[in-house]
Amino acid sequence: MRALIVQNSNSRDATDAALLLTAYFMSQGVACERVSSDELYCPEFAQSGHLPARQRACDAQLAVVLGGDGTILRTARLLADTETPILGINFGHLGFLANDAAAGVVELTARALAGELLVQHRTNLQACIVCEGQRDPYADEEASGSEPGRFFALNEFAVTRGAMGRTLQFGLDVGESHIGDFAGDGIVVASATGSTAYALAAGGPLVAPSFSGLIVQPIAPHTLSARGVLTDPNDIVCVQMTRSADAEAAMVFADGDLLTLSGPIKRIYVSRGAHPTTLLYAEADHFYEYAARTFFA
Repeated sequence: MRALIVQNSNSRDATDAALLLTAYFMSQGVACERVSSDELYCPEFAQSGHLPARQRACDAQLAVVLGGDGTILRTARLLADTETPILGINFGHLGFLANDAAAGVVELTARALAGELLVQHRTNLQACIVCEGQRDPYADEEASGSEPGRFFALNEFAVTRGAMGRTLQFGLDVGESHIGDFAGDGIVVASATGSTAYALAAGGPLVAPSFSGLIVQPIAPHTLSARGVLTDPNDIVCVQMTRSADAEAAMVFADGDLLTLSGPIKRIYVSRGAHPTTLLYAEADHFYEYAARTFFA
């Protein structure tokens, strides 16, 4: 068996815990690789998730993340398209996705190896971003041009206004239905996991982690009629830029990381990922209780 340890490089406690956990794995005959969170905070990783760390992680049967939600989000990207379960232990600022470190790093890991932890399968997101000169696989499969960029997110994709400082105008489709055209600061397409992140800040609903559809939440829409939308699990959300100036200036973020695109944006397609992200927990889900303490206190 092989395990992966991802540690928050800014936390001395996480570094100490990583050393302790490495020694524990050795005592159990488990091979392990260690990855610093510094390796996951760089433009190249935001673009594709392909780094030397990817090769070191791809064969792991368990990933232990010693950090907060940001480190867990990037570990999920590192392990995209795998079935490797992630055991998050909070050594960061926010720990909405993590277990409490007070439960003990070795104790939690031992329970994970024994199969005693609760398993949650979280819906993640994939985006196909079609820029000028690229083929649109959804509009015309026979069209010419280079292949569009494809990206992963566990929380959300956000399309926001850039340095120009004015509102964006865009069209929104869900499945085969055109929802409308409106102006605003942007739009967030989130998973249930991301409902407590950017989508919440933009006025979206709290959604239980088991929900497998998408959350579409406009950001500061310049209209009284634009509201958040919850989709079916198999729906594809399409955001289309309707002004050439917006296509050039708009920015796209995946879980808070800016994506560098090849040209002006034509359309952004967001759908549910093919393989869910697996998270491990020591206790039954207390989502609403945690949300009440965090957001309504």
